[in-house]
Amino acid sequence: MTGLDALIAAGTVVENVALGPLTTYKSGGPARYLMEADRLEDLEELAASGVSAALRVLVIGRGSNLVVADSGFPGLVIHLGPGFGAIDIDGSVVAAGSSAPLAQVARASVNAGLTGLEFFVGVPGSVGGAVRQNAGCFGVETRDRLIEATIFDLIDGGIATRTPVQLEMSYRHSNIGASQVVVGATFQAEPGDVSAGLQELRRITRWRRDNQPGGTFNAGSVFKNPPGSTAGEIIDSLGLKGTRVGDVAVSARHANFFVAGPDATSSDIRRLVMVVKDRVLEETGTILEPEIQFVGFEDDH
Repeated sequence: MTGLDALIAAGTVVENVALGPLTTYKSGGPARYLMEADRLEDLEELAASGVSAALRVLVIGRGSNLVVADSGFPGLVIHLGPGFGAIDIDGSVVAAGSSAPLAQVARASVNAGLTGLEFFVGVPGSVGGAVRQNAGCFGVETRDRLIEATIFDLIDGGIATRTPVQLEMSYRHSNIGASQVVVGATFQAEPGDVSAGLQELRRITRWRRDNQPGGTFNAGSVFKNPPGSTAGEIIDSLGLKGTRVGDVAVSARHANFFVAGPDATSSDIRRLVMVVKDRVLEETGTILEPEIQFVGFEDDH
């Protein structure tokens, strides 16, 4: 019996699991294999089996920046569960597990009388995704507040802490590889006023409600912002709001959000991304780079 067979027999790994429900777009096919991980021991068992060295690996948290191909993902998906969602505060240091929603981290820090992490309430993802992609908004990025992240290597089973410099964090980038899992992180905050913090949370939340398409299937910002401008401004300037492919359209409220209807496919999403990208390049010479991750397609982004 192979390591994979043993994990399947034990129920640790499950075959052919729908991935759409695990993403904010709610589209896409199944994972060939999926593992629900709630403890570090789960990841250690996987590393010891050798499975993650033989298969393509995809780590999913809240699925807020992800488009899975309609044919699915042919490798192993690791879904980090609530066991990795703890939030602990010691003085002005906030420690959070990988699956902790960023909005909860923001609110917990404010309620503890801290300031500096309020921006997280505007990022629809989890701690692991924020570290991996250096998420940010309102002029603040994860690296600005990150002390260190704890990374587990699925190939050799090693675990290490890394600073933002060691992670080579830059705009929407880190050097974390596909076989490396962020299991937790610590952030530096400062003493603050609870009332002022709650007011800032309300301001950010209100801005999102007024300027972004709430109540829809979307993955947040589709494209990274090019130097000197924003992707939304460029797309809007070309009159592309409302542009549609299948049941997916460029949002009328924010041009860098693509909203999907109930009949949308992942192929629709990807085609619309390419239509907008090509049009922007043709008319402005600007190359827009997708911020969302496409997986399972022949040429994954």
